[in-house]
Amino acid sequence: MADPSYPIEGQIVLLAGTQASVPLDQLPDLLERVQTYLQEHRVTYDREYERISGPREADYVCAESGHWDSIGAELGLSDREQDAVQRAHAAQFERDGRRLDRSEEFETTLEIRDVLAVTAES
Repeated sequence: MADPSYPIEGQIVLLAGTQASVPLDQLPDLLERVQTYLQEHRVTYDREYERISGPREADYVCAESGHWDSIGAELGLSDREQDAVQRAHAAQFERDGRRLDRSEEFETTLEIRDVLAVTAES
């Protein structure tokens, strides 16, 4: 995981995989598959959803609650795989909220939206 193509930090990957009972050696590939999907749909996300800039290489898309279910179904993810990916994205969002001193706002967003970490455009 030296230079992953997804904007999720290594510690968060480990935690998400453990909490969702997904083998840790499989989670980086899952995150890359999802990131590819998100990049392929970036125009739609930019047009239809609110975007929050992160402090690092991630931007966040605030989609409707249940959006992860649609992504999981489209990519054929198992419930555990989808849970692990969703947890990783949410945990990275929370961490970046603390970095930006916006924890409360970011936590409230997670209560009402599905948040997707998308690699920021260069």
